[in-house]
Amino acid sequence: MASLKDTVNLTSQLTELTNQLHSELTEGDVDFEKMIEIADQISEHADSLASAFARVNEALTEPLSQDSGGGNGSRSSGSRRRSTAGAGASSGGSGSSGSGNSGS
Repeated sequence: MASLKDTVNLTSQLTELTNQLHSELTEGDVDFEKMIEIADQISEHADSLASAFARVNEALTEPLSQDSGGGNGSRSSGSRRRSTAGAGASSGGSGSSGSGNSGS
């Protein structure tokens, strides 16, 4: 399971990528292929970050929903659906980039 420390690493990587994209736009030769690649990486990292937050939220709310008789269970399952959808969109968007993301 992802921890908050993992999300800090993901946000740091997102910051680096957005700075790289900004530099490419303002100081580079405006290489659209390179900007597409960077934007795809940003999208994948953002999806990973959303999934990590959803997993942490699910882990934190699951014990509460068990104690209260399932009152928060629908919210927990909603988070699960979003994280699954985000993961599917990430891996479906670019096959070769998705495998690089797991090594991060």
